[in-house]
Amino acid sequence: MKRKIKDILAAIAYFLYEKGILHNRIKVHTVDETIDVLLNTGKSMVRFGDGEIVMIKGGDLMLQKASPEIAEGLAGILAYPYDDLIVTIPGIFETLSDHRRESRQFWRDHLLFCRKTYERYCNPDRVYYSTFVSRCYYYAADRSGCGAQFAKIRKIWENRDIVVVEGERTHNGVGNDLLDTAHSIERIICPPSDAYKAVPAILDACMAYGKDRLFLLSVGVAAKFLAVALFERGYRVLDIGNLDMEYEWYVRRSPGKMKLEKHELVSEEANRAAGYAAYLEQIKVRV
Repeated sequence: MKRKIKDILAAIAYFLYEKGILHNRIKVHTVDETIDVLLNTGKSMVRFGDGEIVMIKGGDLMLQKASPEIAEGLAGILAYPYDDLIVTIPGIFETLSDHRRESRQFWRDHLLFCRKTYERYCNPDRVYYSTFVSRCYYYAADRSGCGAQFAKIRKIWENRDIVVVEGERTHNGVGNDLLDTAHSIERIICPPSDAYKAVPAILDACMAYGKDRLFLLSVGVAAKFLAVALFERGYRVLDIGNLDMEYEWYVRRSPGKMKLEKHELVSEEANRAAGYAAYLEQIKVRV
């Protein structure tokens, strides 16, 4: 019953929001516009999903405990202080008509509880970019354009030397061709949880590389702080979040969310048994 009441309230609130009765001052570029700016410029990217907004409000996530320091830092990044470091947020403020039913309900509920957080911390003088750039498959009611979107995303790092900064279970581009367009791939493996406290050590490992490298980050909340720190030091960095998982779902034509076998692999023996010897060779640092 509580769930049903919440869903009804969320639907009513979103209807008022969509119709402009509740004021909407937050503007977000489309997924395609977001891909194009990453493909055609040298800008870096930091992404905010629902989890980062929850942490600004002081809530814990499954893999990251909250703290006032994290909340304050995230709020400062959400304010979009740099021109060449684009900030992405969910593009949910004008319509959810392009979302599948499950996604539509999720984001209605999210806005019911988090709308004021966006309104408080988002910069009214900026147009944000879409967080769905890295989650462009699951949410979509019409998935016919996903192939073209992923093809353009893969061109972003075409012929580039990339450094993937990720958790030990993430396996970006392993078992699929997401990163095959890159010239070379090296990896920095980070703690699987509470990675924020390891940010200084991860940053040191990243800065051992030259500024010709393109950094792809998949380390949860810690990625926001790493993205800013690397950007300020002259690197190009893209916070790609769960892009690989979305790509796997797209490749497998999964109707909904599904678990991936590679996310259960941790030890060297398990990775070798799975045929991931090349992945193990790409790992240069474990933090």
